[in-house]
Amino acid sequence: MKLQHLKGHTFHKRLGEIENTFKYNVDYLLIEPEAQGKSPILFSHNRFNAFSWHSSDNGGKRGAGASTKWVREVLKNEDVNELAEFRILLLTQPRALGHAFNPVSFWFFVDENYQLRGAIAEVNNTFGDRHSYLCYHEEFQPIVSSDTVSVRKLFYVSPFQPIEGNYKFRFTYTKTHIGIRIDLQHGKGGIVATLGGELTPLTSMAIIKSLVSRPFGSVRVLSLIFYQALKLRLKGARYRSYFKPIDAEVSK
Repeated sequence: MKLQHLKGHTFHKRLGEIENTFKYNVDYLLIEPEAQGKSPILFSHNRFNAFSWHSSDNGGKRGAGASTKWVREVLKNEDVNELAEFRILLLTQPRALGHAFNPVSFWFFVDENYQLRGAIAEVNNTFGDRHSYLCYHEEFQPIVSSDTVSVRKLFYVSPFQPIEGNYKFRFTYTKTHIGIRIDLQHGKGGIVATLGGELTPLTSMAIIKSLVSRPFGSVRVLSLIFYQALKLRLKGARYRSYFKPIDAEVSK
């Protein structure tokens, strides 16, 4: 597989009567599972290491993913096989010392000119559930940074946000940079979330620096999620009980 490192940052802003804002540095990998490439010593596929990625982490049910096999099945079932003609890449947080939790990962469909033709946003909550949103334009023309792709929100993510609403995705994809913006809109509230950074080669030194500056990887991310939830609870934000997800794995 081919690998690149995205040392990036994520920003969240809660809209409405009770506002909350935070920004953190994060580490993501851009993985091309079906391509041949060398990996640094401190990275492994399907094995424990400082950084690793398991095929079962993405593409299907939590903990039982099927990687690009699942992606190709989704494209066939959704009657968008044209996207399967492009390179399939995955933007996801790696396992750090064996642990993985991704609030969201993205499958990208990229042409030979590094233009984005479609994406699958793979959203996870802290209750063990996952739902994915398929994003593309009619006729599969390139998605550029000024474009917006909208999907209906169908999945319980945060207990402080309703199920209802619409996600608006904006993607910036180049050979060296990735930027993603997600706007959740509902009533008088919502969320603005961004993820972005520069793409660089993944090296063992980069992995060491990441583990030193952002220790515990996704354990840190999960802890920060619960910390922000506590802040919202103390501010008086309405708490909505857990809602079982819909049966469909993918929507668009």
